[in-house]
Amino acid sequence: MNTDTHTQPHPTDTVSQAEIEWLLDKVIALRERVIHRATSWLDRELGDCNRAGPGGWNLACYLALRADDLRELQPVLAAHGLSSLGRSESRVLATLEAIIDLLQLACGRAPTTPPDVPKEFLAGERALACNTERLFGNDAPHGVRIMVTLPTEAADDADLIEGLLQAGMTSARINCAHDTPKEWGRMIGHLQAARERTGRSCRVFMDLAGHKVRTGEVRQRHKPLEIDWEGTRAPVIEISDGFLRSESLGKGRKCSWHLALETAVIDRLYDHQELYFVDRLGRERRMRLAATGTARFFRAALDGPALIDQTTAFHDLASGEQFLARGFDTRPVKVHVFEGDRLRLTADDTPGEPARLDPAGNVIEPARVPCAEPRVLRRLTVGDPVWIDDGKIGTRVLKVDTDGALLIVEHVGPTGKSIKPDKGLNFPETPLNLPPLSAKDLADLDFIVQHADMVGFSFVESADDMRQLMSELDARGAGRMPIVAKIETRRAVANLPDIMLAALDQRPLGIMIARGDLAVELGPEEMIEAQETLLWLTEAAHVPVIWATQVLETLAKKGTISRPELTDAAMAERAECVMLNKGPYIERAVRILVDIIHRMHRFQHKKTAQLAPLRCLAMSEEPAEPLEP
Repeated sequence: MNTDTHTQPHPTDTVSQAEIEWLLDKVIALRERVIHRATSWLDRELGDCNRAGPGGWNLACYLALRADDLRELQPVLAAHGLSSLGRSESRVLATLEAIIDLLQLACGRAPTTPPDVPKEFLAGERALACNTERLFGNDAPHGVRIMVTLPTEAADDADLIEGLLQAGMTSARINCAHDTPKEWGRMIGHLQAARERTGRSCRVFMDLAGHKVRTGEVRQRHKPLEIDWEGTRAPVIEISDGFLRSESLGKGRKCSWHLALETAVIDRLYDHQELYFVDRLGRERRMRLAATGTARFFRAALDGPALIDQTTAFHDLASGEQFLARGFDTRPVKVHVFEGDRLRLTADDTPGEPARLDPAGNVIEPARVPCAEPRVLRRLTVGDPVWIDDGKIGTRVLKVDTDGALLIVEHVGPTGKSIKPDKGLNFPETPLNLPPLSAKDLADLDFIVQHADMVGFSFVESADDMRQLMSELDARGAGRMPIVAKIETRRAVANLPDIMLAALDQRPLGIMIARGDLAVELGPEEMIEAQETLLWLTEAAHVPVIWATQVLETLAKKGTISRPELTDAAMAERAECVMLNKGPYIERAVRILVDIIHRMHRFQHKKTAQLAPLRCLAMSEEPAEPLEP
């Protein structure tokens, strides 16, 4: 009960007995509110608060503590030399009890806390360390585990995996959204062999693809063969059936061109033959063939530059025969949009097309792209935001009909952006209500339970989702397989306590903060706040965290180091595991991340500063006096 009978002191006031009494009453009342709220929440969620283990109970207490605005109380506690509650995540009641005991002593009273409570002050940290070891193993020479996403090349390159192990990888991630069980099996085989050779341990983390909603295919177009002409010398091209493609070979002045024809056509060509054609730009061209002495291989001189594609007809003026070239490269058409453009997101699988324009450049029909998961379009309402390609294109729904949704582009770079196939679609304010596990996920689980050490649950959003995955694992005899819940959506952030509570004390559990998708869902400003909240809540539940997405991304992909990314990597030390994505320079990125974490580990644990000696300060070399035991 709160007996607030004293005037609140200012933090800088001289301490008096009345002030200590006032502060003691405040903290006792806070503890009682925390216990009442935590008990009520657990009774509601579990039916009985006694069913919660230590992690669930402390999580409930932390949620109850954070229901109050403690900003006025914190500086008063700190001014009295007490904990400001700023680092109580893993030990909420133990922190409150320690404060109450000290205030009672200051009031001349005997402490009321049971004798064993002080001994358990660090129990939460020990529980988190134990849970981290259960999930990732005990091989963490630098305090933080390093997870690396394996590229497709790892299925054929055993040295790549061994190099990553030697560099410091402690968990190998296989993303089931890519490749097949055939490649996954080879990756795992190479990893097992590398573990035996190096003596290093490394867990296998397999990541369910989930319902990642993406753009569908766009129309393919043939890339024309552009034969240019520098100076006065006529270009010479090669003609044969010996290549599959009609293509340019080389660059600049060293460039040559090859035109592929059917074998039956080649057999009818002859030396000094002249062919006539009209190129794609409507230019009349002639070319004269010259035999080379090699069967089915000719060279031809053109009378000017030409743009040739699969529709270009070649005519033999002497015989009247005509034929087409073959083997032109295909590329997706550019579905390019600018701010203010309309864009149709279609429910059918007809390949996407750019906007249709009239001769004056006016839009007759807006650009369109298909949605690979058309069920979500029925959930959209006018005004809903839709983000495309990891947030690079921001749109809003103007209209929903049986064909899909009409969007308006509101956010895109000044030069616009092309929409390519298989790019992510995010619907941050639309409840999609898709099944938590796709048919592919269920099939992949059969492989995962046989070969992986833990499973990543993509797009989990509720406690019911978590219970369904656990049920599927139980049905496959994997009742104790660790689960990593990937927090990727706004709804997942809001439901994180329920998601964790559904699995706590039943199996090893981890949380991945998927910052890429979260930034799209929440916006960059709100995402910064959300990732801090996720770190608090997971520590309160004694659940280890994977810090994921774009850690040292520039280094892994381009080999260069960005200063902001270095700072981000340093802050990742607050998590129990850091994930790096694949890239040509991934081994170097792992080595640098190991060095960063090793340096930061001297100064910080979670969010608590570690007061190691500062090497950058010029201090006397006198040895410090040892502390009394």
